[in-house]
Amino acid sequence: MTPIPFNSQEDLTVTDTFINIDALGDELFHALKSVEAIAPLTERYPHLTLAHAYAIQQRLMARRLEQGERIIGKKIGVTSKAVMDMLGVGQPDFGQLTDRMVVNQGDAVDMSTLIQPKAEGEIAFVLKHDLAGPGVTVADVLRATEGVMACFEIVDSRVRNWQIKIQDTVADNASCGVFVLGDRLVDPRQLDLYTTGMVLEKNGQVVGTGAGAATMGSPAIAVAWLANTLGELGMSLKAGEVILSGALSAMVPVVAGDNLRVSIAGIGGCSVRFV
Repeated sequence: MTPIPFNSQEDLTVTDTFINIDALGDELFHALKSVEAIAPLTERYPHLTLAHAYAIQQRLMARRLEQGERIIGKKIGVTSKAVMDMLGVGQPDFGQLTDRMVVNQGDAVDMSTLIQPKAEGEIAFVLKHDLAGPGVTVADVLRATEGVMACFEIVDSRVRNWQIKIQDTVADNASCGVFVLGDRLVDPRQLDLYTTGMVLEKNGQVVGTGAGAATMGSPAIAVAWLANTLGELGMSLKAGEVILSGALSAMVPVVAGDNLRVSIAGIGGCSVRFV
């Protein structure tokens, strides 16, 4: 995996606390494997920066790749103003998707593999061309996209009781759990991604509604942000990758026995069940 370089203005050292990047990444990896939550990193290390957090994320993902996982895409988190305000930040974050995070539609999500899952209805982008920032525009994103799909992201925090600040979730690979892709791939140039509406149902009852505008004004804007952010770090989005563009409504807690469905106008649907 290509390591993320850091801006020298946000150095990885702090004056009063030594932060062991590898140890914290390993701790999150063991929390993932043991399905047990840990205390918030920011509670133990108040001076933890975003640079530290992304370095910890890289260590966590390196451990997962050592176990045979393969990177197949990215996810964008913290895309709504409400969540940014809650976490006290002015920009989204990102995490990395692997092949072992995929749950096929029709299969069940095994709750014993997750700690405190919540479901989000999203629009997934499947790329046919690379996207390398800086300078990537919405038009570039649409040209590079093979199609968009309805999807569920099942987020899961390895941090106890979701007591997270932005640094905690970034270190924890943006709270990635698993994801489910929908049943249809649609050319995004045939859609108005800003107004495209979503309905999320849980056990037959509507529990969430939203529109594309909920993700930074448009899911395509969110993908452009990601491409440009990665470009500043010497990374790019690759053809064939799946990009989860951000939640269209609030997270929905789930338990064993729940059945969820998301329907997105002009795109299609996606279903997931939990056992």
